[in-house]
Amino acid sequence: MSERLRNIFATVLLVMLALSAFVAGYFTNDFVEMRRGEITVQTADSAEFGLFWEAWGRVEDNFLGELPTSQELTYGAIRGSIALLGDPYTFFVEPVDREIERQSLQGTFGGVGATLTRPEEGGPIFLEPIPGNPAEQAGILSGDELLAVDGEEITPEMTVQDVAERIRGEKGTTVVLTVLHPEETEPVDIEVERSDILIPSVTYRLLRENEQVGYIQLTRFSGESANEIETAVLDLQAQGATQLILDLRGNGGGLLDAAVSVADHFLEDGPILYQLSRGEEERVYEATEETLAPDIPIMILVDGGTASSSEILAGALQDRGRAQLVGSTPSFGKGSVQLVYDLSDGSSVHVTASRWFTPDRHQLDQQGLQPDILVTVTQEDIDNGRDAVLNQAVMELQKLVQIDD
Repeated sequence: MSERLRNIFATVLLVMLALSAFVAGYFTNDFVEMRRGEITVQTADSAEFGLFWEAWGRVEDNFLGELPTSQELTYGAIRGSIALLGDPYTFFVEPVDREIERQSLQGTFGGVGATLTRPEEGGPIFLEPIPGNPAEQAGILSGDELLAVDGEEITPEMTVQDVAERIRGEKGTTVVLTVLHPEETEPVDIEVERSDILIPSVTYRLLRENEQVGYIQLTRFSGESANEIETAVLDLQAQGATQLILDLRGNGGGLLDAAVSVADHFLEDGPILYQLSRGEEERVYEATEETLAPDIPIMILVDGGTASSSEILAGALQDRGRAQLVGSTPSFGKGSVQLVYDLSDGSSVHVTASRWFTPDRHQLDQQGLQPDILVTVTQEDIDNGRDAVLNQAVMELQKLVQIDD
């Protein structure tokens, strides 16, 4: 093993160890540049790496096959070290991929204007085009099953969030969605041009089957979500709604402050969220004294696509006894914030720096939320277009009303 390679490898490993102790910060700092000269690196001959070099020397002298380059060895060591943390959101990005990531953050991006739903974990993903947007104009139909994105097959392991990221892209570019129309047997490829999708984060209505139940779907958490929820609740109550269903299925999150503000509409005083960051005191987000709907019965619909800020809202209302969660699967389990550090060769490391906890101090990250009422969605439900989770939520609300009466 050359002295130069030893220096490179040991330096990288020591830098990574230093980073794990150094990174701390506020969750809103999504992207942070690492300053040079702030990390002291020990000499490459540190005794800690003696065993490694002993082992690698045997490999280098005897391995029958092609050895990795010094760069490949370095990157492999970084990945291996990070893998020991057991955190899927702390990871290493090579220079080429980091440049693509950086450009994606600087560019102007859009979508196709369709919502994605997965009724059961690992099951098919369905599309619901938003009227007047590119997906509908290109020929996507309500209830289309999404089979592939740009030729990449949708697998059970992919989350709704993963698929959404594959569909999203720069405005003016196209994406090919392979879909199976309802009642059809042959899939079709539909090319959709990405564009700005200007839609509210909230839609609502009275349920036809029970006009005392107001149904609110919150698709993401934007700067206007709290105002939109307030409008929806007041309008539904004016129309006669005495119970609410809040649908967070497929809601991958958004702004933390928006989730806190929405939760504040339904809670009086007390904690909404705890945030724990390395090197900082625990931060508590609390509800105010004022509340929009302190007493109205609520059921919250969740699924495997309910993640991040939507888990904050659902967890707060669940722990505080303001709502029950109804779903066929637990929520996704994304309750952490990552800082991004650019490294000297153009690569980067994403490091989990903060985690969120519900009022009862349940860790959201990698655990998610368990439904209070677990619903089995059958193939018959899917074949007949029945929303078994929504139907169960309506029945649970009726039970609550009967108990109160």
